[in-house]
Amino acid sequence: MSTRNRPLSPHLDIYRLPLLAIMSISHRITGIGLVIGLFALAWWLCAAATGAEYFGMVQAVFGSFLGKLFLFGWTVALFYHLSHGVRHLLWDSGWGFEIPQAYLSAKVALAATVVLTVVAWIIGLA
Repeated sequence: MSTRNRPLSPHLDIYRLPLLAIMSISHRITGIGLVIGLFALAWWLCAAATGAEYFGMVQAVFGSFLGKLFLFGWTVALFYHLSHGVRHLLWDSGWGFEIPQAYLSAKVALAATVVLTVVAWIIGLA
């Protein structure tokens, strides 16, 4: 028997995850990101209660490029997690288990994430 140099089972280099699997994994990751963002929010609130000087320093951190990038990522995570959570509520009601409906709701959740994030940042920067 000849042996070939190939993996014994599919792995991430050759197996492409379907959109629904990526959405599920991303939902869990954004949940972790939201917890990290809540720690940042608690830091900001504690700084507000501590005094003007410390609050100004924390505001400068969140107002920096990296701070705004963090806040943008947290906003994306928030709206993605919300949109995907609505999908789960629809599934709990018995709707959306068919493959075409599942892919459609995934695409709608992604579009809602983009639209809600852009709207929130437009309102927030105005």
